[in-house]
Amino acid sequence: MSDATTLQRLADLLVGFGANVQRGQIVAVSSEIGKEPLTRAVATSAYRHGASYVEVTYSDIHVRHARIEFGSDEALETVPAWFGERILRLGDARAARIALTGPVEPGLMEDLDPARVGRDKSQALREAGTVVNERTTNWTIGPCPTPGWAALVHPDLEPEAALAKLWEEIVHVCRLDEDDPVAAWRERMATLVGVTERLTAARFDAIHFEGPGTDLTVGLLPSSRWISAAFETADGIPHAPNLPSEEVFTTPDPARADGVVRSTKPLLVGGATIRGLTVRFEGGRAVAIDAEQGADTLREMTRHDEGGARLGELALVDRDGRIGPLGTVFYDTLLDENAASHIALGRGFDFAVGPDDVERVNDSLIHIDFMIGGDDVAVTGITAAGERVPVLRGGAWQL
Repeated sequence: MSDATTLQRLADLLVGFGANVQRGQIVAVSSEIGKEPLTRAVATSAYRHGASYVEVTYSDIHVRHARIEFGSDEALETVPAWFGERILRLGDARAARIALTGPVEPGLMEDLDPARVGRDKSQALREAGTVVNERTTNWTIGPCPTPGWAALVHPDLEPEAALAKLWEEIVHVCRLDEDDPVAAWRERMATLVGVTERLTAARFDAIHFEGPGTDLTVGLLPSSRWISAAFETADGIPHAPNLPSEEVFTTPDPARADGVVRSTKPLLVGGATIRGLTVRFEGGRAVAIDAEQGADTLREMTRHDEGGARLGELALVDRDGRIGPLGTVFYDTLLDENAASHIALGRGFDFAVGPDDVERVNDSLIHIDFMIGGDDVAVTGITAAGERVPVLRGGAWQL
């Protein structure tokens, strides 16, 4: 288990570097019941950094289980308007936002109809994408180890040892084992910014993924530019939206994705576990979604709206980060997506394209990342003239 010092160091990293909370800001913290110690440490750190007010919102997965089990079909479609309005008001107030990830009770939803889990819209707020694209809040997402999560990740260990192991890994991937974690993160992000500059300068028309079970070509928009997780708000506040983050990403052309792709890691979506995922794309649309487990959940989520079955993100991850080399499957998108290259179904990022292409960016309620990369997946850039340029081979940058 973590000691108070480790807990506070993680909280300080999320508050001071991740969200970069400013003096006088309102801070909204999204958490779950079961994550109280880190949540309180984050709130304490936010006040130490000068927050004027810290609002903590706890969700309860058991309440959501009841909604899916006993709620009507209409109930699964119902999300009160004020939930979205709250997000927009946080943007208007130029607030900071911090969210804690990691499942508290993985497997709780396994006794439910997977299709109903996917139809539940309580996890999708279009307004969340609005404030991200308008860059009105400085925000971050960080991991919060829990006993339930530790048991899922390290099932062969006794509960106390599993939790200690998970904390050890979180400390490592968040660079808290460095004397100066912030300096370590700035060095890594400088490296990734250099990668984004080279990728953007290459002006690829498409990216091709080739590997076991994967042969997928994803088209880019004419003004698609590559970005790392070194963000800045519209008002000039720098922040790191994901901690840890090892990716570079862009917004693809939602009308151009063709081929078959196999997920290289399982993922947890809406409380449901999806394993052995294979998706076939034609003309930019996911026309077939199959999996060893959980396919119905993902299929239903992509039916929330027209953009749900199209891509909104394409991200590349090299082997020099700290997550992939551990070889651990974390069953948490924040960590697993930063261990391997990935794509995301649903909403895209307006700020990753030029003004002429904003109207072409995919729009959706959802944004679901799934991992498709690995050392055995070759990534190749294709120019408008058809030239093929190696980008990643064996997990190493070739540019």
